[in-house]
Amino acid sequence: MTPKQLCRVVPENSIRFLGHDTHAHDVPHLIHVVTGTADLVVEGQQITLAARYNLWLAPGVPHSMRLRDAGMALGPMLSPATLPPERVHRLGVVPALTRVMMTVLGAAPATAEQVHPFRQALDAVLEGLPRPCFPVPVPEHPVARAIAREALDRDTTLEELARRHHTSVRHVQRLFAEQTGYPFTRWRTRARLNTAVSSLRAGYGLPEAARASGYLTRSGLVRALSRETGLPESRFAHDPLSALGPAPA
Repeated sequence: MTPKQLCRVVPENSIRFLGHDTHAHDVPHLIHVVTGTADLVVEGQQITLAARYNLWLAPGVPHSMRLRDAGMALGPMLSPATLPPERVHRLGVVPALTRVMMTVLGAAPATAEQVHPFRQALDAVLEGLPRPCFPVPVPEHPVARAIAREALDRDTTLEELARRHHTSVRHVQRLFAEQTGYPFTRWRTRARLNTAVSSLRAGYGLPEAARASGYLTRSGLVRALSRETGLPESRFAHDPLSALGPAPA
């Protein structure tokens, strides 16, 4: 049998290998990519997740998924109170989640009684995640909120984002200043730095953290951290996490 045929042997689990069409859940939902690559459309936005990356969705968020590169993904439901800080929350690589997910994969819980302790373990990891190092309020206006979700794309300019959402650059800038307290450019910098810090906390080095957060080079990330914190670049060059201090509880 071919790998694709093998994926269909257990129909109730074939979704892990083949993906699914657009749907939503009435409880919070976690998507964890085990291997390969997952291409998602979430509330109309294209998102690609590599192996070990996580996406945390609020209830009612429509999403579809297709897997490639011999991909496999798990999508456990969470407890109703385990809500993400925003409707679509990119978590990146979280080693504690990877460990729980690998245990889920090996144990293969089938009944509600068996699933419950694994759900509790996932809830505990997610609820214990540190707050972002650089707080970035999410704008309430639907257009600004959609642009905020797409703003981490390194190759997309504000002009392109505004045109994509049929609005003006000036309007976007006004919405971000009024609803987040930051100009758009600084909001995007802080959001990218949060992604970089998450990668550093997950054990990756500065070059990997730079790539994950949209910076072309390690030095570009170091300069951005220096500008945002007011600390000299030398503080971030060798031990950036020590320079940033303890993670916010």
